[in-house]
Amino acid sequence: MGAKLLINENKKLGRINEEIYGHFSEHLGRCIYEGLFVGENSEIPNVNGMRCDVVEALKDMKIPVLRWPGGCFADEYHWKDGIGPKDTRKRMINTHWGGVLEDNSFGTHEFMELCEQLGCKAYVNGNVGSGTVQEMSEWIEYMTFDGVSPMADLRRKNGREEPWKVDYFGIGNENWGCGGNMTPEYYGNLYRRYQTYVRDYSGKGNTSKICCGANVDDYHWTEKVMETAFDHTPEHFHGFMDGLSLHYYTIPEVWEKKGSATDFTSEDWYRTLSKAYRIQELIKKHGDIMDKYDPEKKIGMMIDEWGCWFDVEPGTNPGFLYQQNTMRDALVACISLNIFNKNCDRVKMANIAQLVNVLQSVILTEGAKMLLTPTYYVFRMYKYHQNAQLLESFAETAQIGANGYNVPDISESVSMDESGNIHITLGNLSLDTVKEMEIEFSEKKAKQVTASILTGQMNAHNTFENPETVKEQPFIDFTVTVNGTIKLVVPPCSVIHMKVKA
Repeated sequence: MGAKLLINENKKLGRINEEIYGHFSEHLGRCIYEGLFVGENSEIPNVNGMRCDVVEALKDMKIPVLRWPGGCFADEYHWKDGIGPKDTRKRMINTHWGGVLEDNSFGTHEFMELCEQLGCKAYVNGNVGSGTVQEMSEWIEYMTFDGVSPMADLRRKNGREEPWKVDYFGIGNENWGCGGNMTPEYYGNLYRRYQTYVRDYSGKGNTSKICCGANVDDYHWTEKVMETAFDHTPEHFHGFMDGLSLHYYTIPEVWEKKGSATDFTSEDWYRTLSKAYRIQELIKKHGDIMDKYDPEKKIGMMIDEWGCWFDVEPGTNPGFLYQQNTMRDALVACISLNIFNKNCDRVKMANIAQLVNVLQSVILTEGAKMLLTPTYYVFRMYKYHQNAQLLESFAETAQIGANGYNVPDISESVSMDESGNIHITLGNLSLDTVKEMEIEFSEKKAKQVTASILTGQMNAHNTFENPETVKEQPFIDFTVTVNGTIKLVVPPCSVIHMKVKA
């Protein structure tokens, strides 16, 4: 008899926002330039400068929302530098990331073009650290106003007649650090001021405002920012703050020595996965503080930077944060996304860092070559959870680990889509033990099951010489019993998606 995964399909716990499967693109390394944008004159196939191969892969993964332009870059970004004819745009050195030339050839129009090609929502991060209220106010006017005004007219002059929809707007980024080294009380008051001028020109509440939240376990920041924001807040609270961000990176060792992305031990494996699980504690504790001010959970927790952060690949620019991506990254994604799903009452968005060629990316490029990482396949396998209803589920697990770094051997979450299909995602975190499982439903009986799997050795990864070493494949090692339960054998170091019609 295997361990059981119990699913109560009659108890729906909330809607899993599609934005939980969001992504992040910063002017950092080769994320935007070379990764997403190659320019209209590139020999690499493109549409209006956007790489066709990357766009198609992201559409297949069903990317729901993209955050831009940063990151630390956001609080040094002045949006007027990135509009108008490209040959007249300002050229400068990217002092945050790698000391390379930023020619501003990718700006507001290009980002919105990218979102339109991807069919995803736009999350724009504004500049509080070095920008003015006027600058932020004019940016929103430029992007979203349909009337007669200086900024709307400037947008039209630059070739865009209709306004864009900016779904999310961030009022600064990491203002406790690279965004200005502020105290929470000071930032809280700046947030109140700046957000006032992020106007809703559509009259439809199209743009949700996101407040800069804490780094990791800085609960003092959350407390004081919420307290300051709510002090003398008008009764018509809607539209004042729609989200509060949280940043957490999974780093196996210490900040100064993060360890190799590909050369690691079994102890490193379990240490990394145990640190990935810490996001559950952070969601709970920051959420408890938010509940004091927002018991109805109208403010979403936006985990808009998360993922693995290792040492850069040998021989690459340290400021480019280019790292490989293994089955370890895939299991971190598995754990994190399952946790986000199970906390969908508070977590309304998450954006893995970053989209292409930076940190835990889903795609790597090298010239005209492109490959999909193990993390990409996890996102593609999990896309069926987007906008589905979270179902109550419980897995019988065993604690596994090394030298005190312990994790449950199984991570899981379950949802039901609008057609009534049940989607199960689970990962076997063990490096050496097969897990026999039986999936039982409260009342339903499984009738038809299809499944796929991602598996390999712990440091297995794709290279441009061997781009399909790790990839999603059909999974058939299961049986549907006469009682309508599902028995399966889960290989070690694997992630599985099952679609069940009952």
